[in-house]
Amino acid sequence: MNKKELVDKVSKKAGLKKKDVKKVVDMVFDTVTDALAKGEKVQLVGFGSFEVRKAAQRKGVNPQTKKPITIPSRKVPKFKPGKALKEKVK
Repeated sequence: MNKKELVDKVSKKAGLKKKDVKKVVDMVFDTVTDALAKGEKVQLVGFGSFEVRKAAQRKGVNPQTKKPITIPSRKVPKFKPGKALKEKVK
């Protein structure tokens, strides 16, 4: 499911206009993104939690030259599903 399909389904279920649902979906994504950019953890009870973790520096290989390279450490967003989501997906 992509973002457009999500907006369509929520719009039908809620009986709201698609443009209104799209605004809300965009605001939710923006709010989660802003919180993660600040290093905050976002917990949605029953759904899961989003947080930023540090990926350590590691060794890699350039696929074109086959030479070893060092991949620098970086921050990456992670999602951990909640218990209710895990149970529903089973």
